[in-house]
Amino acid sequence: MPDDSWISISGTVEAVSPNAFTLDYGDATVIVEMDDNDRDADGYKLVTGDRVTVDGMIDDDFFEATSIEASSVFVENIGTYFFANPVDDETTRVQRTFAPVTYPIIEGATSIQGTVTAIDREDETFQISTGTRLITVAVDEMTNNPLDDEGYQQLETGDEVVATGTLDDRFFEGRVFIADYVTTMANRQ
Repeated sequence: MPDDSWISISGTVEAVSPNAFTLDYGDATVIVEMDDNDRDADGYKLVTGDRVTVDGMIDDDFFEATSIEASSVFVENIGTYFFANPVDDETTRVQRTFAPVTYPIIEGATSIQGTVTAIDREDETFQISTGTRLITVAVDEMTNNPLDDEGYQQLETGDEVVATGTLDDRFFEGRVFIADYVTTMANRQ
């Protein structure tokens, strides 16, 4: 099964190397890989202190090595996106980017996009498959809970969603993401 869940993480560049940088998202750091020869940033190099938003796929490396291969990086101080090669050299996945970034970038702000594979209405959680792993999204703290019996938004298995919240240690330790908002991109009815 192919990886199909996307993530967008905002934070501050902590360290830079030729093919990667360390992103501080508030609670901890994640290594962001983006080869210089793959991106269109010939005129700009990231520097420590840049505030950025990174878009990429969730794969095994994301949890095992706390690293992500970026498909795009938005740099706040120049208001510009830099994109990796549209077809990744390690796999044949097509690049995809979230909606435009809003100012200011908020450290730790994260969005995860994927298909709902399971719902537990009693625990107020649902799962998104990353191809080989599952991510649990908790919605019990949301004002408009998409798993209760009230309101317009009612999630079902198969819906494509974007869950937005703040990245913290629970995500890497237990693959649990606490959502502030959930947007339904497509219903599978």
